[in-house]
Amino acid sequence: MLRWGILGTSFISNTMATAINGSAGSEIRAVSGRDGERLAAFAREHGIARTHSSIDAVIDDPEVDVVYVGLPNHLHHDAVIKAARSGKAVLSEKSLTTTMADAQALADAVRDADIFFLEGLMYLSHPVIATLGSIIRSGRLGPVRSIAGAYAADIWKLVNPRGKGTLYNLGCYPVSLMQYVMQTAYGDDAFADRTLSGCGNISFHDNNICDAALAVRFGCGTLATLQSTDSFGMSFDFTVRGERGCLRFVTNPWLPIAGDNLIEITDYGAAPETILVGSDHDAFGHQVRLVEHCLRQGLKEAPRPSPQLADSLEIMQMLTEWEKRCKS
Repeated sequence: MLRWGILGTSFISNTMATAINGSAGSEIRAVSGRDGERLAAFAREHGIARTHSSIDAVIDDPEVDVVYVGLPNHLHHDAVIKAARSGKAVLSEKSLTTTMADAQALADAVRDADIFFLEGLMYLSHPVIATLGSIIRSGRLGPVRSIAGAYAADIWKLVNPRGKGTLYNLGCYPVSLMQYVMQTAYGDDAFADRTLSGCGNISFHDNNICDAALAVRFGCGTLATLQSTDSFGMSFDFTVRGERGCLRFVTNPWLPIAGDNLIEITDYGAAPETILVGSDHDAFGHQVRLVEHCLRQGLKEAPRPSPQLADSLEIMQMLTEWEKRCKS
């Protein structure tokens, strides 16, 4: 039985707590939160015996094996560094951090402590993403020539303004999926070999980037465009085009569900084919079981498609470059 400690009582922590309790291999031993009333309600809802007002108490709890960091993203690095120094395994929410300096400090602490670490890009642990990888490796699409992705959600009122806007709340999803496609198609070094340009709009509500567009040319010649917004809509798109055919997600690739997830493949000149990927768990449920598996096996990182630490740093590097272009 894997014993979890949860930092924070946010919406995402609530979602993760439900997923942890939904696995026969895990239980929640402790949770921390600043608001006493909200903390007590969270503990009651999820059957958690011990509550703490400080994150240190959860991290130092000898009955906690793995720490889940569900705090706002500008606090991730401090919490991960503390957990790493205590020798605890860590699952920390996306985005990794909000600056490259904080990301590097986090990575140094994880490596120095030699702990298990996983960034919570939960969708990458779902079998629909493994299916995407298998299709690309099969050669059915031919050499990948273009990637297009967009994620729009009207959530600006709900997010912490210190989280730096849409790039770090939503843009991390299409960036991380683009990275996986490029690595799968052209190898581990393909994503870093690139030139990019970007532009965006600044919100008058919190002075963060609310709408952003990115154009990338990779060294292999593949072109990519991404968009991210937290100021309107609730929509998604992710399409990969190769020389022989194209692939697009019919269902949301970043919120894959328990049930039927759909990918459409079109061989050029032929009718579209729908690939159904069924699953007993949603992405959060798969993520919990992935952590269980890795810790049983003594692994320090999850296998791909889930992000390894070097992948998380690459994703952060692109997000910070995108942010710089939007503000220039």
